[in-house]
Amino acid sequence: MNVNQLRRVPLIANPQKSKPVAIKRRQPTPPRQHHPERPSSQPETPDAATAKPSHGIPPRALTFLGISALTISTYCGYLYASYTREVSKAQTLDVPRDVSDRYNTTAATFDADVELSEKATGLGKKRRDLVRQARGNVLEVSCGTGRNLPYYELGERRGLDADGHAAVLGCRSVMFVDLSPQMVAITKEKFEKLHPAFPAVFRACDAGKVEPADIGRAGKMQAPVYFDTVVQTMGLCSMPDPVATLRHLGTVTEPVRGRILLLEHGRSYYDWVNRILDNLAPSHADRHGCWWNRDIGEIVRESGLEIVEEKRWHLGTTWRYVLRPKQSEKSQS
Repeated sequence: MNVNQLRRVPLIANPQKSKPVAIKRRQPTPPRQHHPERPSSQPETPDAATAKPSHGIPPRALTFLGISALTISTYCGYLYASYTREVSKAQTLDVPRDVSDRYNTTAATFDADVELSEKATGLGKKRRDLVRQARGNVLEVSCGTGRNLPYYELGERRGLDADGHAAVLGCRSVMFVDLSPQMVAITKEKFEKLHPAFPAVFRACDAGKVEPADIGRAGKMQAPVYFDTVVQTMGLCSMPDPVATLRHLGTVTEPVRGRILLLEHGRSYYDWVNRILDNLAPSHADRHGCWWNRDIGEIVRESGLEIVEEKRWHLGTTWRYVLRPKQSEKSQS
């Protein structure tokens, strides 16, 4: 490029200065505040298939509860109708006071008939706890089919009694009596299988007439003067005269250390239970040979025996007593 060409190149006169660019600083964004959604004035209508009940209980549960309530109410109605029918029938029966002969016909099935109810109420344990107190020369009245047999500790041994004192424990001899010959025969068969070598006496007789000398008449052992222990379970309900029987048992029990052990069933603490027992008593006695509404406590008080221990279970219908002959002032001194 020559000088003439250079002269033709226009020169930039007064070039504009670039304006400075303002830098804008970003303001920090404040945190967003959570605002709960306000319900719209027109709530959406849920689909009927997916709608949840306002009470929170699933429909299936409601159906189950409804069916259960209907079943229970129907069953209760059936029970009430059956109870009313049984009461009406029971009130028309003319049942004698002595119903002990019923056991002659029920002896063969007695164990099966009572097995479930005794397990449900824990009577097996109560029998065991009572019978294990037996010692010395033992008399069991109303022995039935021998449901107490597994709990006897046969054979004497030295040990400590319930008070921690040295004593002779275990049974020296055992005599079983019941009004029903069929019941006694079953008890004897069971006992001889359990304890074939142990001497025992079995008699079908009235407990109100039994004497210690009856052991000697059997020819198996020497007759004692008294029985050291008398055992009776579920027997007062079947006796024609339970008060007289208890009084007699008190006369054949050793006066100082002898004990009469009872496990019975009878009246309850509660009037509503007693009304049920009273209403059905004739029917139950006629079928099973048992007056289940007797006042066991009153029978014991009328007998004149001294109460050492008293316990009750099952709304008061199961009674346990440890008794002894009435102590005279001479024996107490």
